[in-house]
Amino acid sequence: MYRSRNPTLSDSTFDKSNYRETTWWNDTSNLMTMEGTVEKTAILLLITTTLAIATYATMPELFIIGFLGGLITFLIIIFTKSTNPVAICIYAFFQGISLGGFTYFIETAIDMQGLGILAAAITFVILAAMLTIYRAGLISWNRNLAIAVYSSIGAILFIYVVSFIGIFLGFEIPLIHGNGSVGIVFSLFVIGIGALCLVADFDFIEKGVERGAPKQLEWRAAFGLMVTLIWLYIEILNLLAKLASRR
Repeated sequence: MYRSRNPTLSDSTFDKSNYRETTWWNDTSNLMTMEGTVEKTAILLLITTTLAIATYATMPELFIIGFLGGLITFLIIIFTKSTNPVAICIYAFFQGISLGGFTYFIETAIDMQGLGILAAAITFVILAAMLTIYRAGLISWNRNLAIAVYSSIGAILFIYVVSFIGIFLGFEIPLIHGNGSVGIVFSLFVIGIGALCLVADFDFIEKGVERGAPKQLEWRAAFGLMVTLIWLYIEILNLLAKLASRR
């Protein structure tokens, strides 16, 4: 049974039994395509980018609203298995606000503008590179790679959770969040895992197309890609901030 690393794209995403109350599943004349998924991902990226730029330039203090709104919308989409384009676009809207404010505060903290633009450019370069590598057949998503990525993601999440708890209890994990060599290597490792998650998403979407999934699921697939891309952007921005703070 095939599984994607991305929690928004699992086997159940393309399971007809999860959409019993819908009518679009039986529309065999309008099926999911890779091109359609790319188009919808582009729409979500446009929404997120536009809101990020606007928030960064005008009201970065709205960051917390964007973060909470994005988190709530994310959970609703996940647990209701929603393919509603309105809900998914609202997620992109809130994430744009969150990323714009987050970028502003990071750049202000280290007194260096332009990191957000550079982080976004690197994110898109990684996206294009991984898609090219995947389409060329130079990398494939298999069981061994999945196990390695799953294990790495688990370790990263554990570190994130411990670090978050440490904020309230007054302790922190040494080195990895700093701008020293260990911190830089850790960020590079996380970015590498994020890039491999893109490969998993590409592979999963391609299998959905091969299964003849309904076109409506292009929105859910685009949502899954957005989750990975946003994570990548945040980690790349953190890496650039670490490097910039070493000057």
